[in-house]
Amino acid sequence: MTRRRSAPPYTTVAVSSEKTCELCLRQVRHVSRHHLVPREEGGRYGPTVDLCQPCHSTVHLLLTNRELARRYPTVEALQGAEELQKYLHWVRRSRVEHISNRRRK
Repeated sequence: MTRRRSAPPYTTVAVSSEKTCELCLRQVRHVSRHHLVPREEGGRYGPTVDLCQPCHSTVHLLLTNRELARRYPTVEALQGAEELQKYLHWVRRSRVEHISNRRRK
């Protein structure tokens, strides 16, 4: 009589609570959904990307909804936006998770 081997014990997979910002490519705790074409410009049901709060705030600070809709309808276009290059260089080297809301007046 041969004995059957028992099944291996359960293995747990470490699930990271870190998410990736699709603009700066940093690992962050929280992301928000950004409509690549703003809703008021017809992008209500269009594609979205996950951005960290500093990136999301900065995108809307530096670019108008019209510019976002016409010039930056993809995340690759946003990453190449001249207006964001100085910010992206800074944020990729920092550990900032939150910045105050800096909307234009």
